[in-house]
Amino acid sequence: MRIIDMHCDTLIEGWRNPERSFYDGETSINLKLLKENDSLLQFFAMYLSRNEMKTMDPYDILKGIYGYYQTQMEKYSDIIRPVYSAQEVLENEERGLLSSLLTVEDGVFIDGKIERVQEVYDMGVRLITLMWNFENSVGFPCSDDPEAHLKGLKPFGIEVVEKMNELGMIIDVSHMSEGGFYDVAKHSKKPFVASHSCARALCNHRRNLTDDQLKTLGNAGGIAGVNFECSFLKEGSNCATYDQIIEHLLYMKDKAGIDAVGFGSDFDGIEDNGELVNYSGFKTLLERMEGKFTYDEIDKICRGNALRVIKDVIGR
Repeated sequence: MRIIDMHCDTLIEGWRNPERSFYDGETSINLKLLKENDSLLQFFAMYLSRNEMKTMDPYDILKGIYGYYQTQMEKYSDIIRPVYSAQEVLENEERGLLSSLLTVEDGVFIDGKIERVQEVYDMGVRLITLMWNFENSVGFPCSDDPEAHLKGLKPFGIEVVEKMNELGMIIDVSHMSEGGFYDVAKHSKKPFVASHSCARALCNHRRNLTDDQLKTLGNAGGIAGVNFECSFLKEGSNCATYDQIIEHLLYMKDKAGIDAVGFGSDFDGIEDNGELVNYSGFKTLLERMEGKFTYDEIDKICRGNALRVIKDVIGR
């Protein structure tokens, strides 16, 4: 079974440590691990970290990470190729190649300049996670304060949603306030995703999705990708387990529908991978899913749902 993982932070780790091999370096995701463990498509996020923002403009950080990404894609073009459509994923699979889809985590780089959405699209970005943990020109992040959590998209944020729809870019609501989530659901004419989020009923964390959000996401034709961060899986947990991940997958299937469930590991963005150790843990996870899901359901979670959303949003 080939795997599509909708979120990782491997690129910023490579950019910070350019001496580390993208092929077999000590990261939770590298090309060797992807090859050996049935990856089909990896979403690689350009995460705009607040650490670097202390001394750099967010757009300069983005361009720095993008340069690193381009270098690695050129260096390892015999192993992995960037894709811009679902069709290209399938073509790479036929050629025995891995696929990479470039994303941005945190719309802070847009900074009120709508033309920057077009700029990153032209760079090959096909998904933007609109928020991280801080307010930006698009809207507001999730919050433990109930009033703040209901703040929605700013008027400019609605423009961004419309522009992304127009271009064929996937809108990602992970890290977004509940109010922002429902504003995206209201204004987006295409499916949207929560690329790396879990179920709030199972773990009461501000980053997680309520039952109604899961239902809304499913009705919109979108996907929630289960995050492997232990604090999103189980309150008080300090170690992600296969059982915790499967519990969220089953719950999301029940509330959002089997067509709205996927993976968003957050590898290289979380401190402890728990039982999974690294990307190789996907093999055991899929084995544990057998008996709890049908073959067709596992195929949808692994790849089918994400491919459908890519096709529905990008158009091919």
